[in-house]
Amino acid sequence: MLCGEWGDVRRRSVRGAMALPCPLNRYLLLLAQEHLEFRLPEIKSLLSLFGGQFISSQETYGKSPFWILSIPSEDIARNLMKRTVCAKSIFELWGHGKSPEELYSSLKNYPVEKMVPFLHSDSTYKIKIHTFNKTLTQEEKVKRIDALEFLPFEGKVNLKKPQHIFSVLEDYGLDPNCIPENPHNIYFGRWIADGQRELIESYSVKKRHFIGNTSMDAGLSFIMANHGKVKENDIVFDPFVGTGGLLIASAHFGAYVCGSDIDYNTVHGLGKASRKNQKWRGPDENIRANLRQYGLEKYYLDVLVSDASKPSWRKGTYFDAIITDPPYGIRESTRRTGSQKEIPKGMEKCPESHVPVSLSYHLSDMFFDLLNFAAETLVLGGRLVYWLPVYTPEYTEEMVPWHPCLKLISNCEQKLSSHTSRRLITMEKVKKFEDRDQYSHLLSDHFLPYQGHNSFREKYFSGVTKRIAKEEKSSQE
Repeated sequence: MLCGEWGDVRRRSVRGAMALPCPLNRYLLLLAQEHLEFRLPEIKSLLSLFGGQFISSQETYGKSPFWILSIPSEDIARNLMKRTVCAKSIFELWGHGKSPEELYSSLKNYPVEKMVPFLHSDSTYKIKIHTFNKTLTQEEKVKRIDALEFLPFEGKVNLKKPQHIFSVLEDYGLDPNCIPENPHNIYFGRWIADGQRELIESYSVKKRHFIGNTSMDAGLSFIMANHGKVKENDIVFDPFVGTGGLLIASAHFGAYVCGSDIDYNTVHGLGKASRKNQKWRGPDENIRANLRQYGLEKYYLDVLVSDASKPSWRKGTYFDAIITDPPYGIRESTRRTGSQKEIPKGMEKCPESHVPVSLSYHLSDMFFDLLNFAAETLVLGGRLVYWLPVYTPEYTEEMVPWHPCLKLISNCEQKLSSHTSRRLITMEKVKKFEDRDQYSHLLSDHFLPYQGHNSFREKYFSGVTKRIAKEEKSSQE
């Protein structure tokens, strides 16, 4: 990533020479130990959204909460933290070592001119100690702070409202049953910003006005919006909208939202309530009310009662992102409109009073319809983010649905049980849709393998039945 070009004088004197890349600042990202597989795609997507690029010297990004990144500017680092729910904090990294001695040596080699703006006599500061997988006594913390006296701090200590916060972060590994005496890694850095972890609590489904059986967890909703690179003034669509949880997350980031669902009662907030001790839904339980609850009603466009298997949109590119959680027959059935009888010739449309019969909607058909719809209606560069249920013993990467207009960006697993999981699939539109692309999936190597998952519901409940029988047998013994 180039962070700037030479000045005008230099460009005149060396015509045609390429701009030399400036050294990128190193930052330390402190991540939450939750949804581990989703963290890397989220950070990559957000850096891409804000004009950065994921550059790191680390070889793996497994379960460790500490990642060292190279980011072009502090502004991009701050923008990243205004969006991420997977990261807790970010620091400008001044030093790093495997031992205190290595850390101190690293700090002494850090350019003094980069330290001075934050250490001068008019500034106030404090130093914090953060440990992962170990608790230190206050005496041990003070000892670590005192050991940093060689740094040129000239300002005053202010523990309540400091202008600058510095942190020593120690990593004691991931095994709580085998905590080492000394840390694996020690970091020192200047705190830049915190992430958006508080959104998980403030948007909790427990506090939401209108919920259903399959309302998406708030944290995952925001992760999906970030994977979709949702930004201000985007138009985001959810074709299986349910109670609108995914629309809320996108609207929070300034996108205009709309959706559709085959269930008339859910769209209009009618019928039985999903909450315990409440029989029927109230008069103002609907998707619009959910957005109003969070002050986001101005971003609500509309929600349609519509069948995702039937094309209801004119040809064109309308959406910047399609973010959805299709039903897979566990808590909500997979349905489409249709008739058990053969449709008589000439009867192309039904009278307005007619209520169509619901038929089963095979998972393979549903996902390939979804990919076709995304390929037709997304703008170039727009993203499709959706959940794909899989029976784990039979899963292979070849089962992920494919489309010639869509490029796979990430594929993250969330386990549902010992034998089932769902995978968060993120795809980006990279090619303009043509009519011949509509049936290209039939020629794909991915089509037949995923058809085996049409019986996902049966496989899911067969495992549940076996587990219940096993528990009953063990309780009788």
